[in-house]
Amino acid sequence: MWGRTEVDAVRQSNLDMRVHDRVALDEIELYSEMLSAVATADRPLTTDEIDLVLGIGHAPRS
Repeated sequence: MWGRTEVDAVRQSNLDMRVHDRVALDEIELYSEMLSAVATADRPLTTDEIDLVLGIGHAPRS
């Protein structure tokens, strides 16, 4: 899975500075992180793994 540093580096290098919508940029970042996680997984992600990628904090399910 990509870490924050790699995603931030890609975002900074390819960011079109004409875009100023912070909410849209945040959604694009979440989407790209999810696509990266799915691309590197060798199986479908569990709900807990998806939550982790999205930064949703809760105790893991049993």
